[in-house]
Formats: sequence, structure tokens, C-alpha cells
Amino acid sequence: MKKYIGDKAFYKMVLVLLIPMVIQQGITNFVNLLDNIMVGRLGTESMSGVAIINQLILVFNITIFGCISGASIYGAQFFGNKNHDGVRYAFRFKLYLGTIICFIAAIIFSVWGESLIKLYLSEGIDGGGNLLLTLSEAKSYLKITLWGLIPFMVSQCYFTTLRETGETVAPMIASSIAILVNLVFNYFLIFGTFGFPALGVRGAAIATVLSKYVEACYVIFRTHKNSDKFIFVQNLYASFHIPIDIIKKIAITGAPLLMNEVLWSVGMAAITQSYSVRGLNVMAALNISSTVSNLFMIVFFAMGGAISILVGRELGAGNIDKAKDMDRKLIFFNVSMYVVIGALLASLAPFIPMIYNTEDSVRNLATQFLIVYAAAMPLFAFNHSTYFTMRSGGKTIITFLFDSVFVWIISLPLAFTLSRYTAINIIAVYLIVQCSESIKAVIGAFLLKSGIWAKNIIGK
Repeated sequence: MKKYIGDKAFYKMVLVLLIPMVIQQGITNFVNLLDNIMVGRLGTESMSGVAIINQLILVFNITIFGCISGASIYGAQFFGNKNHDGVRYAFRFKLYLGTIICFIAAIIFSVWGESLIKLYLSEGIDGGGNLLLTLSEAKSYLKITLWGLIPFMVSQCYFTTLRETGETVAPMIASSIAILVNLVFNYFLIFGTFGFPALGVRGAAIATVLSKYVEACYVIFRTHKNSDKFIFVQNLYASFHIPIDIIKKIAITGAPLLMNEVLWSVGMAAITQSYSVRGLNVMAALNISSTVSNLFMIVFFAMGGAISILVGRELGAGNIDKAKDMDRKLIFFNVSMYVVIGALLASLAPFIPMIYNTEDSVRNLATQFLIVYAAAMPLFAFNHSTYFTMRSGGKTIITFLFDSVFVWIISLPLAFTLSRYTAINIIAVYLIVQCSESIKAVIGAFLLKSGIWAKNIIGK
């Protein structure tokens, strides 16, 4: 067991990095849950409309993560090699590519937004809700939400680069302030309290956009104010130059990651759309389930970042054996935690949907979705850890095959076929799709054991 369990110094190092990210993610997801409940008080249609837009915006968010990921691999390894110019170049690359993605996303959502929303609107065999009202609420929410694309992208460029240098507190504080702003103004603008107008879902969208600008302003100000600590921001905007060889390296490494994130997020949106053909009640129940389960996945998401940073640093410093040992222990730690966390979520699943102001049929579906998801959590934790392990060593082609290709050739065809061409209960469809992750886990175990990911890619 010594191969899988570290000493006190190891866990202290992990927790120093992990806890701020967990707190940040935890606060974010908890407030998302509160937001979800507040919007849910407006009715199933409002909640479903917002859920549809959030599913579409998630594609944009994941795409931003994808365009940043390639540069982040180099940023972590450059920092491990004490190459601050390299970290600076990686940041500029993130900013350039992120701006392009924002421009493309704004055009797509502005021109084809209504058509995309309609893909999720169906009477279905589980029925429920007013589809025209849901469409109207979704369009209102999307129109305002688009103003938050740029500040979100800028914040992510700073957050990821700060984490690559070992700084996790500043992103945590920035997100905490933004979340507080979002929560307060949601309360003011959704229901019209303290003299503010009652704007419903439009109020929720305004609060979200406002919080993104606050978040971006804070992290920019704090980072540049402490330029002696965060050396990469020194003369960051004095020049927009990136050496052509670094552009090529990041582009070659990052292209599969960007393609992976785009295809993965579109694939997941398509899977949700497949579930939605069973009716608006299913869409509402999935919204409750995903919002609640995300709250329980905060360690899961943070551990991916921790693996990428800690293992990436050791690879960049040339400590290959140490990187392998650290990775094995981090994965074991992550999976072990989700055996416990999954059991906790399953035990709470019958009670959590009761806090929503919606129909009993929606609550019952949400409970069953949560139980299925909880049972699969350890599997998700292992696969997620494997993905970030491959990525830390620059094996982006493998991550592309492991992640998005799997979704498109296994998960999506299952969800599409079973939801449309069979009379199988939607919970059974959902269970079968989640269980397909076990195939990926077998492949992941083989990849980890092979050690092909343990490479120094900066060449120093």
C-alpha cells in the first residue's frame, strides 16, 4: 500500500494546493445551487429555460478551458523549469486564442441561439411544462448572458496561470467575491427586493454577467499589484510577442486538447438533448441532478487541476520517477474519496429535490438520477484523473481519443438510440450510459500502467 498512500508531507503539499481550489469550486457550486433554487421558484419553465442556456454556455466554457489547456501544460512545465518568460508567452497564447473563441461563440449564439434552444424542447413520453414559455425564458436569459463571455475568458487566463505558479488563493478570493455579488443581485433582481425591479430570469442573467466582470477586475488588479511575486506579469502587455517556436509547440500540443474539449462538450450537450426528447420534466430533473451533483464533485474537479500542476512540475523538472509515484498516489486518493462522497450523495438523494418548487414527478426523477450518478462517482474520479495524467505529459492525442472520441462512439450513440428508438425507462437509459464509463476505465488503467505519459516536453 506504500505505492498508493503517501506520507504526511505528501498530503500536506497536496492539501495546500487543493483546499483553496476546493473552497473556490465549492462556493461556486453551492451558490449555483441557490441560484437554481431561486430560478426554480419562478416555475418549471423558467428553471428549464435557464438550464438549457447553461448547457449551451457550458460548451463555450469547456471550449475556453480547451484553448487554455495546451498553453497550461507548457506554463506548468516552464514554471517547474523556472522559465518565467515561457510562462509569460503561454499566458499571451491563452489570451489570443480565447479572444477568437469568444468572437466565434458570440456569432453562433446570436444567429442560431433560438434553433439550438428548440433542440431541447419536446413533449416526450414524460411530458410536462409549457414549451413556448420555456423558449421565451431561455431566449431572454441567453441575450444577456452573452455579455459575460469576455470577462469569463480573461479570468480563466489569469486563474490557470496563477495556479501553474502555485498560487490558488487569489483565484479563490476572486471567485468568492464574484459569487457573493451573483447571489445578492440574484435575490435583488429575480424577485424585485429592496426596491429593485422584479426581472425574473433576466435578473438572474444580469447578476451572472455582473459577477463575471467583478471577478475579472479583481484577479487582474491583484495579480498586477503583486508583480514581484507573480513574475510573469512583469512587462506582460509591454509586448504581444510570442516566439514562433513556442507558438508551434503549444499549437501542436494544444490543438488536440481544444478539439477534444469542443467535441466533448458538444457531445455531452447532445447526450442531454437525447434525454430531453423524453419531455420537459426530464430536462428539469436533469437540471436539479446536475446542479446538486456538481456540488459533490468539487474535490473531483480540483484533483484534476492538482494532478496537472503537481505532476506537470515534476515532469518539467525531469523527475520522471517522482512524477509517476506522485500521480499514482493522487489517483488513489481521489478514487478513495469518491467512494465515500458517492455513498453520501446516494443517502441524501431522496431529500435534496424536496427543496425545489416543482412537480413531484420532477422530484422523483431527480432523486433517481442522483442515485445513479452517485454510484458511478468513483469511476468518474478514476477516468478524470487518468485524463489529467495523460495531459500533464503532453499526450494530447491520447486524451483526445480517451475523452471526446469515447463520448462520440460509445456514450452519445447509446443515449441517442435508447432514448429515441426504445421504450426503456429514462432512468435505465441514464444508467446504461453512465455504466459505459467502465470501458474507459479499463483503457485508462492500461495507459497509466504503460507510463507513456511520463515525458518532459519542454526539452530542458
